Amino acid sequence: MRRMSWFNTVSLTLGFAFLYVPMLILVIYSFNESKLVTVWAGFSTKWYGELIQNEAFLNAAWVTIKVAVISSTIATVLGTMAAYVLVRGGRFMGRTLFSGMIYAPLVMPEVITGLSLLLLFIGLGLDRGVMTIVLAHTTFSMCYVSVVVSSRLVTFDRSLEEAALDLGCSPSEAFRLVTLPIIAPAVISGWLLAFTLSLDDLVIASFTSGPAATTLPIKIYSAVRLGVSPEINALSTIMIAIVTVGVITASLVNKRQMVRQKRDEQAAERS
Repeated sequence: MRRMSWFNTVSLTLGFAFLYVPMLILVIYSFNESKLVTVWAGFSTKWYGELIQNEAFLNAAWVTIKVAVISSTIATVLGTMAAYVLVRGGRFMGRTLFSGMIYAPLVMPEVITGLSLLLLFIGLGLDRGVMTIVLAHTTFSMCYVSVVVSSRLVTFDRSLEEAALDLGCSPSEAFRLVTLPIIAPAVISGWLLAFTLSLDDLVIASFTSGPAATTLPIKIYSAVRLGVSPEINALSTIMIAIVTVGVITASLVNKRQMVRQKRDEQAAERS
């Protein structure tokens, strides 16, 4: 095995330190007894209790999760349909315009997207709230789902669909019973990506949200402008813990699937 040079080792160490040391400091100070986030006064978990009793943060978290689930689900359905049309539809009138409209949010600045959606909602007379945030997040996350699913459909073996059609399946049944299960990992990945983008969005949500619907990133940003409180450190620590558990779980599931697949291949070779 080739050993890493000292330059690569130092660069890697500094890179990881730059990324994760601030997070580690944030986690440590979330257990700080003092209200001052820069002065250590002893170990305490009281700020987690304060966070649980903070109705504003809890309501913002509920709105964020609700918007993320609804918008990612709609974006997954629409993005999968768009990807299927782009890959399987061949050449049709307006294909270039259609593909350009699908992929435009990928390169469009979020400020422009948020402002244009705000003007649209004002023109339609829609009151800003959960529905407008869902529509906005669906608009910009659908293109990411389309890209992920398109990349899987391009490499899809269409002979499997043709075999299903020859055996008597209708086109819809072939898609539901053959195509969809095979591209399911890409569809799930697209949903997770859309869900993550919705949770993380601040700029577009700030344009399309109203007083009755505030997402968690907007609430955190508004609170940080008045000063970082220990409750924000506690909230950030919980979010880091959730992400860490999710990543570890996904890695374990993926590793188990690889081991099972390798075992099945070995059994097939023996037989």
